[in-house]
Amino acid sequence: MRAETTLGWDLGGAHLKVAAVDASGRVQTALQFACPLWQGLPELDRALQLALAHSPEARWHAVTMTGELVDLFRDRAAGVAALISRFGAHVPLERTLVFASDGRFLSAAQAVKKSDAVASANWLASAALVAQRVSDALFVDIGSTTTDIVPICANAVRAEGTTDAERLACEELVYTGVVRTPIMALADRIPFAGTWIEPMAEYFATTADVYRLTGELPVGADQLPAADNGDKTVRASARRLARMVGRDGESASPPAWRQCARYLADVQLWRVQQACERVLSRSGMPSRVSVIGAGAGRFVVKKLALRLGCRYRDFGELIHRAGSDREWVASCAPAVAVALLAQQRRKKR
Repeated sequence: MRAETTLGWDLGGAHLKVAAVDASGRVQTALQFACPLWQGLPELDRALQLALAHSPEARWHAVTMTGELVDLFRDRAAGVAALISRFGAHVPLERTLVFASDGRFLSAAQAVKKSDAVASANWLASAALVAQRVSDALFVDIGSTTTDIVPICANAVRAEGTTDAERLACEELVYTGVVRTPIMALADRIPFAGTWIEPMAEYFATTADVYRLTGELPVGADQLPAADNGDKTVRASARRLARMVGRDGESASPPAWRQCARYLADVQLWRVQQACERVLSRSGMPSRVSVIGAGAGRFVVKKLALRLGCRYRDFGELIHRAGSDREWVASCAPAVAVALLAQQRRKKR
């Protein structure tokens, strides 16, 4: 089994994702583990150990990353070097390929020297795989923290930006997600009890609380502690959301907090829609293209596709699976994609 399996890795700043792909290109497993990397490299060690314990033995490993961005590292170059070094303590680096922003794979040593090409390239791995399987589409991956928006035309990725800075400027990267985004970063005012209230600039609640109250938060998506390290119940989420408008949870009825959450969810949807409209307006894509959804926030992408008047397709539908759960395949899209792309590369050599 070892010679037939490739493990794809997405080393993130909050989560580690891993996907196992067999020799026929079928995904055997796709898993996500909490990895609050800003708390130190031992968090990566712990997550890697768990991932390896729950994955089949593999001969080859393919890596992409975004964890180099966390403030544990002085800059991205130091982050890339540290992540690759730490990864090598668990997995043989001579059998590791690192994905770069030009679509090629580098050795571990090359990746350290070309950190700019390696940093935050996971979105391109996912989009490049989609482009092989869908001619024209808007690929939207909404995760716990960020949203990637990538136009695909004539089976080619047509992104305007490559780096985080470029992608933020052209709104192909939107820093909003369905789990970790603080409410104070989501809306500058919230309607409550007949008036508009500016939310407190405090880390009292996150979008996980919003979608727990709306009943849309996917099972297993919220793997890190709540803002107050409290319970992850509807009542606790209402209490945290209440703090954002200067109240206690008991000061209003449960339906009032659900309405507040629905408003915030709509604000986030509109923010992502604006970015998608901008990307579509410059892409020259055919009208009514498919929207391909990935990430824990695919439920938001489905609503987005409806607003755009487009057909929705799930990333998991594009992938051959061997017993793996389609939901987790789509949630771990970069890990799945980088494993499949690395497998293709080896077959061509």
